[in-house]
Amino acid sequence: MIREVTIVPAILTDNKVDYRTQIERINVFTRRVQIDVTDGVFTPAQTLDITNVWWPRNWAADLHLIVAKPSEYLETVLKLSPSLCILHAEVQEDLLPIFSTLKEHGIKAGVALLPATYPGSVKGYIEAADHVLIYASGSLGVQGSKADMMQTEKVQLIRAIKSEVEVGWDGGANMSNIRALAHADIDVINVGSAIAQAENPAAVFDELVAEIDKGGVVL
Repeated sequence: MIREVTIVPAILTDNKVDYRTQIERINVFTRRVQIDVTDGVFTPAQTLDITNVWWPRNWAADLHLIVAKPSEYLETVLKLSPSLCILHAEVQEDLLPIFSTLKEHGIKAGVALLPATYPGSVKGYIEAADHVLIYASGSLGVQGSKADMMQTEKVQLIRAIKSEVEVGWDGGANMSNIRALAHADIDVINVGSAIAQAENPAAVFDELVAEIDKGGVVL
């Protein structure tokens, strides 16, 4: 029996109008969203600045900071007060003090692992985190990339360090692989372009949920 899996739409844009449009389109069918913020340093491209980020009050927002210096964003994050803030293990700052500050303010702390990052090498971060995000695409900060399904092997390595931590997946999730991901002991599957670029995002969301609920062999 697989875990209960949550599909979370992801928002990534550098345009205020597009940001609002995406919010309005997915507000019809979800109350949890991942909002990606990039800085053009840790990633090639830069998204909408964090000072322009917002979401409806009744949402649980996962704020994914794909940035080189997360400490410089901390004050704004505390003001925004997301449900979860995800930081990358590969940055040159010590994340543990930032995790502590987030938790003191009632914000869950998450750590994201790039494809080349071995979970055992960041054991301390995983032990301190509420959420571990497996980043499974070669294109950082870009939607529409292909999923590296071999990254699912990290799930058991992560759970060997902290068994009940929430494990998320980010990168290339769509109808062709959503059921395999759901059977890989993953709790949260973030879906970007498959929903964001759909003519009817609500219908696609429902199809993804239905695909997860199917029985039978996963190929």
